[in-house]
Amino acid sequence: MTRFFGLRGNSLNIMAILGVLMPGILTTGYNASSLGGVLELRNFEDQFPELDISTAINKSYASTIQGIVVAAYAVGVFLGTLSCIWLGDRLGRRRSIMTGASAQIIGTTLMASACFMSMLIISRVILGLGTGVLLATIPLWQSEISPPNKRGAHVGMKGIFSGLGCALSLFLEFGMSFTRGSVSWRFPFAFVLLLSLAVLVFIIYLPESPRWLIRQGRISEASEVLAALDDTSVGDETVKTQIQDVQMSLDMAGKKSLGQFFHMGPQRTFHRAMLALTCMLFMQLTGSTVITFYTTSIFENNLHLGNSTSTILAAVYQLAGPLGGIFCVLKIEGLGRRVLMLGSAIGNAVCLALVAGLGTQTHNPLAARGAVFFIFLFHFSYIIGFGAIPYIYATEIAPLHLRTTINSFSISCSWAINILITLVTPIAFTSMGQTYFVIFAGCNAAMVPVIYYFFPETAGRSLEEMDKIFALSKGLRDSVKVAHLLPHGQNPEFSEKDLEPGLKCPELQLREVHSP
Repeated sequence: MTRFFGLRGNSLNIMAILGVLMPGILTTGYNASSLGGVLELRNFEDQFPELDISTAINKSYASTIQGIVVAAYAVGVFLGTLSCIWLGDRLGRRRSIMTGASAQIIGTTLMASACFMSMLIISRVILGLGTGVLLATIPLWQSEISPPNKRGAHVGMKGIFSGLGCALSLFLEFGMSFTRGSVSWRFPFAFVLLLSLAVLVFIIYLPESPRWLIRQGRISEASEVLAALDDTSVGDETVKTQIQDVQMSLDMAGKKSLGQFFHMGPQRTFHRAMLALTCMLFMQLTGSTVITFYTTSIFENNLHLGNSTSTILAAVYQLAGPLGGIFCVLKIEGLGRRVLMLGSAIGNAVCLALVAGLGTQTHNPLAARGAVFFIFLFHFSYIIGFGAIPYIYATEIAPLHLRTTINSFSISCSWAINILITLVTPIAFTSMGQTYFVIFAGCNAAMVPVIYYFFPETAGRSLEEMDKIFALSKGLRDSVKVAHLLPHGQNPEFSEKDLEPGLKCPELQLREVHSP
């Protein structure tokens, strides 16, 4: 077959999105919701009676077991993303994606054929391993092959595909719930095999990250990939300039070591790692994890809606995600990452506070409907700012030589919080009910000042320009001001040595140097 399917330029990027990003992220959304849609199925509860909270004598124990089964997937995702710290740069982006898709295929096969509790838990861990590798690698790979002016929109499609994956899972499970026997939940579990196979096939024929190739010293291959992505010739000056910029960033960073992760250095590595980590932690603390894993249970057990109504609402709820994702893709370059995250955090806090208040009025049908409405509105708000942007931001904010390490570490830490949340949520709902959401409303409100004062804007910046912004920053808040003042497309020759050594606020000199 012709290399890269014979595609170049924008057509090649579209193929990367449709062939890898779309099915790969669909699997992550699908897997996150796949168990939540069958927890209330009678045949599933008959197969795994330990998970049936409604008929359990010891409801606290049954809630704990349910939390462990749900969290097993999160444990696998945590381990999968963590493994990319070591394997991501060794294997490269393409082979890492192949590894993740293969693990998903194994985990899916085992889960669809599970007959006892231990097999179900093990299969979910393996499935999570594959998902974790894909989550840590696909957005990173897509960001490194996308042009700066389209990178946000391309990776931002994660929010659309993740929501569609969740909706696909729940609609399929609802349709299969009318069938008899274990096929009602085994077939939905097995369906994701098709998506994983699509990822495995397409990534074989698509390009490796040119930045990873340059790090490996494979300059000629990187030149061919960059020429294909830009639809130009290998000898074009643009290709040579891009390679020089990447090499300059690598030279500035020096030799890679894990110890650099904990030191500032000229590129403020530790500062950037903490920003990436914080952004990923914010994603988990929005409260989306609780609703995604337990959507049907929330509608049925906490808002006291019928089983069929709850299942349909859970599936329709996920369709609010793609709507928010489309808004994000359309506005992410114009409004920027910061504005969308700030607006999302405010919207999330308001929605969850209202869900908590309305949900406590268990005998008021109007209050229950209001709670359902604000749960839907929350999902739309969440996707706008946190459905995909943390994955974009973590890759944009990290220096090239530690991009895989920081990206994988921040995602794995966020999933460690995810494990904790999924473990305690069934117990929290049993004891606190809807007031549990007050905690997440407070977390969203606390995110607003942190994002405003400490998160620099990355929209429209090349990944090498971000190195420049942090090299010019002296304190934790300087990067926001420098990013605002430094012109886009800044000459890479301009560096910290051009500033007065005694100047405490480099952003002020930037205003002097670049003012018209």
